Amino acid sequence: MNSIVIGSGFGGIAAALRLKAKGHKVTLVEKHSDLGGRARVFRKNGFTFDGGPTVITAPYLINELFELFKKNPGDYIKLSPLKIWYQFIFEDKTKFDYSGDDSEMKNQIQEINTEDIKGYERLVNFTKKIFDKGFAELADVPFDKPFVMMQQLPALLKLKSYKSVYSLVSSYIKSEKLRRMLSMHPLLVGGNPFTTTSIYGLILYLEKKWGIHYSMGGTGNIIKGYEKLMNEVGVKILKESEVTKIISKNNKIYGVQINNQTNIDADNVICNADPPAVYEKLLSQNNNNSLLFNWKKNRMEYSMGLFVYYFGTKKIYENVEHHTIKFGNKYKEHLDDIFDKKKLNEDISYYLHRPTATDKSMAPEGSDCFYVLVPVPNNQSKIDWDIEGEKMKKLVIGKMEKDLLPNLKENIVEDFYLTPDYFEKDLNTKYGSGFSIQPKFTQSAYFRFHNKSEVYDGLYFVGAGTHPGAGVPGVLSSAKVLDKII
Repeated sequence: MNSIVIGSGFGGIAAALRLKAKGHKVTLVEKHSDLGGRARVFRKNGFTFDGGPTVITAPYLINELFELFKKNPGDYIKLSPLKIWYQFIFEDKTKFDYSGDDSEMKNQIQEINTEDIKGYERLVNFTKKIFDKGFAELADVPFDKPFVMMQQLPALLKLKSYKSVYSLVSSYIKSEKLRRMLSMHPLLVGGNPFTTTSIYGLILYLEKKWGIHYSMGGTGNIIKGYEKLMNEVGVKILKESEVTKIISKNNKIYGVQINNQTNIDADNVICNADPPAVYEKLLSQNNNNSLLFNWKKNRMEYSMGLFVYYFGTKKIYENVEHHTIKFGNKYKEHLDDIFDKKKLNEDISYYLHRPTATDKSMAPEGSDCFYVLVPVPNNQSKIDWDIEGEKMKKLVIGKMEKDLLPNLKENIVEDFYLTPDYFEKDLNTKYGSGFSIQPKFTQSAYFRFHNKSEVYDGLYFVGAGTHPGAGVPGVLSSAKVLDKII
């Protein structure tokens, strides 16, 4: 079989390797000069900035791809467990060190609200049940037939999947601070905690089961390790090669066109690209005529956008943890603005990544390396980022200077930022969304874009927009679904 994989994010690379292990002739096609997709790496004057995913969970999914070829993952990558997973900072400046240390967690919960210790225990137990069903059992199951979904509905309803993550957490936890902290996980995969199905509460338990890891040298080093492996096992890699058309006839796929000129034949085309962008831009609209599919595609709601500010400092900020999450004063109102009203709000929450807390190689000696990620509306908002980008940068620097990085402005020596425009233009996501479609119940499993195209024979999808969803474990699992389908 001759298979072409479009896009070299984690999902695309995993798909290419799994198909190669099956004996397919595999070509991986990437529009940029480097691999990684959202996990690309930016280097500036001695600073190494991971483009995207930095919270590494379920490391076995990363290791499996090396083991498929009887390789030792340790010869390619080094994953290091973190002691403190996240430091949460609240608007009143109180801090919470979130980790896998159960007694330490309970001590801190007691300081906030004694009653919530029991609730926390019950919440963890319930998220284990969701994890056992939603991740361990269903993350790599193909949901391309309605009866598969029908079979699972009773169990999903029993697990209260009709509730939101915030609502589920609130049924166990009384403190608003703890509710925010324990319901934030959907934001890591593009969802609003107030509307994301409580199935995603499984992330809370997934972190507990395997911990949170960091890839030494940055997440980009995992991509580098995979590239080395692909070269060794004979996956053909084409860089600076943008697929401008998927060739089809009578709803059957025959290959792709690259850079508007070269045609390559294929039995299968696997897209690690955003499904709506593929259907709308790369395929003949004449064939794409299933009324039910078009209705499904048009009703989809998309994840938020991201403003990501990368910066290096000449000062080392010793007291800042590897992962910090700072909550604004308002929470629900801010999320309503982002997801529903599609407008900017100055009362921001943000995630700050400081890899140099664990890995000094990410910055020149005596320097510190960061990126800060702020959820913002996607490009349905019509926000002009040429104007708003600079304003957001100033706002974010001001907030961080006040919250945890004193004298930041005068210590920045290297910086740049990405907006939803980058996600739309460079990564080809619809509306510049950071994580494709939102993880609501009505957009989960069978209701997402299918891993095996509903419309075209020979067309498949992996990555954030298909089952099971966004995040590194999600997109790596989507390639395991593909493994079962092809």
